[in-house]
Amino acid sequence: MKLHRAIAEAYQTLTDQAQHTRLILLHPQSRYRTALVAHLLNDPLYRAYYHASGPDDINLDAFIAGILHSVSAQHPTFGRHTRLLLPDAGKEMAVLLDAFTQDLRELTTDYFYLILDEYDRTDTADDIQYFVERLSLLLPDHCRIIINSRTLPRLPWVAMIAHGRALVLLDQEVVRHDFYHTRGGQQHLEVYALGPGFVIFNDQAIDTWEGHLPRLLFFFALDRPVITRSEICQTFWPDLDDDQAVNVFHVTKRRLHKALEMDVLVHVDGCYRINPELDVHYDAMNFAGYLMEGRRTDNTKPMISWQHAIDTYRGPFLQGHQDTWIVNRRRDFQTGYLEALISLAEMRIREERLEHALGLYQRALNEDGLRHDLHQHVMELYAQLGRRSEAVAHFKRLQERAAKDGITLSPLIEQTYQEMLNR
Repeated sequence: MKLHRAIAEAYQTLTDQAQHTRLILLHPQSRYRTALVAHLLNDPLYRAYYHASGPDDINLDAFIAGILHSVSAQHPTFGRHTRLLLPDAGKEMAVLLDAFTQDLRELTTDYFYLILDEYDRTDTADDIQYFVERLSLLLPDHCRIIINSRTLPRLPWVAMIAHGRALVLLDQEVVRHDFYHTRGGQQHLEVYALGPGFVIFNDQAIDTWEGHLPRLLFFFALDRPVITRSEICQTFWPDLDDDQAVNVFHVTKRRLHKALEMDVLVHVDGCYRINPELDVHYDAMNFAGYLMEGRRTDNTKPMISWQHAIDTYRGPFLQGHQDTWIVNRRRDFQTGYLEALISLAEMRIREERLEHALGLYQRALNEDGLRHDLHQHVMELYAQLGRRSEAVAHFKRLQERAAKDGITLSPLIEQTYQEMLNR
């Protein structure tokens, strides 16, 4: 009876959390992974489509073909857009993502789950990991992905969780801290990636990187639970042939180890990971944890969590660098930061602390000046505070910028401005 109750509680947590995110990983250490999948497949309240990866799912084409085969057996019309791209679907990743997303959108108009079981069979395939990561950004609103795996997939969980599109479920609990088990070693390491990026090792700031590549390799290694050499080479040296890229990687790795005077990256089961002897305290991971605490529906003091998240965000992720992987992570963390600012601003409005709310919305606009809803909130708060001239000036600046950039202001902004003038 206790086991039955525990599974029921875990299943309730799964379905509840799925309302607020797009992708859920059933943690490899979960005792109930298989039971939860079976429960979901047999629940008459939900539609669920199932695919178990096979031993041949070692590249994206095989993975996509397998999903098409599995889901079309459950829904015969599925996959008409994606099938046109096979074989060699992965050559045009953006086109493939668009086609697959369209197929998911047309699968049903009902809320549904896509279950990816035995996902660990794809561990060696870099292109599959990239596809699933980008797919999590594009999923239709009525689709959720459930991943069941015996290993922690090589996805950027910290950034995805900060963005709000993924979470990790361990039995009845949502994992909110130390997602990659990087804490507990004997060597103390403080890592700050939100801002320019710096590292403190045993209370000493590291400044002997011998160039920016060893430092960025270290941050890249923190990005996922484990990374492959091919993934590193493709990210940092895509224009070099394989042998050249591998040679440069080993030189860069040696410089990284020299900077911290220890083997920072260790090779395990064909992948690299941060040395478990390091006790890593990572600001990006803390930031994601605070965001998750703020999102909890049972949090009686969410404003404290939101404030902690805001305080932890000291600037854009690895500010000053424009590598593609960095820009992608930067957007994810920025989305979480905006969520924290806006959530706290809404709470301050309910408390009638309008000046504080105005400041928070202005900070949000400093991050994303194209959000018309933020401009609208700023104008409304100016008006409520009796600062009508500042509201007018704000609208005029926005109007000028929109004209310069060739952007049309939203009708809601125009309406807010006209209503303010008519008061």
